[in-house]
Amino acid sequence: MSLFLKPFLPFLLLFIRPLPHKPVFPSWVFELALMAVLVCREAMHHSFEWVKNWSISRTVDFNFPPAMPFRDCGSSLEGEVGGEVAESALATMTMLDLPELTIECILEKLSPAELCKMSGVCSFLRERCTSDHLWKRHMKEKWSRVVGEEAWRKWELQVALRKDFDVGEETGGVRSKGWMGWLGCVWPLSWLKRKMEDGRKPWRILPVDSLISFYQALESGRFSFPAQVYNRENGNTGFLLSCYDAEISYNSRTNKFYARYPPHGKRVPAIEEVTWERVRAPIGTSAHDLHISDCLTELNPGDHIEIQWRRNKKFPYGWWYGVVGHLEVCDRGEHRCCCHASDTIVLEFNHYAPGSRWRRKIINRKEYREDGNEDGFYGGIRKVQKKEEISVWKQFCPAEVQD
Repeated sequence: MSLFLKPFLPFLLLFIRPLPHKPVFPSWVFELALMAVLVCREAMHHSFEWVKNWSISRTVDFNFPPAMPFRDCGSSLEGEVGGEVAESALATMTMLDLPELTIECILEKLSPAELCKMSGVCSFLRERCTSDHLWKRHMKEKWSRVVGEEAWRKWELQVALRKDFDVGEETGGVRSKGWMGWLGCVWPLSWLKRKMEDGRKPWRILPVDSLISFYQALESGRFSFPAQVYNRENGNTGFLLSCYDAEISYNSRTNKFYARYPPHGKRVPAIEEVTWERVRAPIGTSAHDLHISDCLTELNPGDHIEIQWRRNKKFPYGWWYGVVGHLEVCDRGEHRCCCHASDTIVLEFNHYAPGSRWRRKIINRKEYREDGNEDGFYGGIRKVQKKEEISVWKQFCPAEVQD
């Protein structure tokens, strides 16, 4: 396209360059020249689209075995003629000639990258390949474990802003449509519409509220979202078996996430690269809010729990893993344990050595609230019931106990 427009550049620059004196040509000449260039570019664009679709339709050839109806012929001559017609029809058949159900089954087997490539074939496949019902499965398989409700709310807010103010994804700033928007109203060419709607990249023409747009924003790393990271700061011993809030973005080159943690006092916010195994979706309670402990009446020895903890009340909470232990007066017998009937609950953190001040925490089942001293503050408690969550915590247990 640039080669086509290059001969016109001196002519266009003559019109665009501001002259201090009286213009050489009337104003309508400028408008006519601009319209001529736009019409030429539009015509070439549609020509390229037609050639591309034609070439693709010729290359996508399905060599099916002869179908049953072609075998039913009245005579040998009619059979030969029918066979030639059938072979000719099959030779020119494209994917678009298949039944809709067959096309749908094929598209459901494609990977995200293959769907993106297929959507560039024609407008029909673009509509099919970008539909939400196809991308719902891909979103669930790859992102459901790390993308929670907060991430969805942030995305929906960004979509609303882009719809209202045409917010650019890369810069985050509001971009004015300017003269392109005005010209698009009086000259509604598809090229102008694509330019107005962020047409530099093919995927910018997709609906901003579609699942494929969300998937691509996550995959490209342009969209950062809230999550929680196990064992922050590369397994620092001070954060073993903990899970802290972070703002993360995906790096497709390394298949990891960049995690930025909120500031802790005067410390510079830490940034690190973390693997998928160390990331989970937030549980729903803000890092600065006390979690409502609605599971205390159900806790029994052997149950797995997470408890909020922070160094002081200016710091955000993190979640720490532990188990419910037995009271000292209990003989720990399977059928004689009465710990469940006591108002006192023993929380054990077995990755600390016996005798450590962090090994055990005693709480009251009925009158529990945030409790702490100069060593730190314990907050809300949640019971971990899913086997998947428990197995994740266990894989981070250190081989040696900490002091």
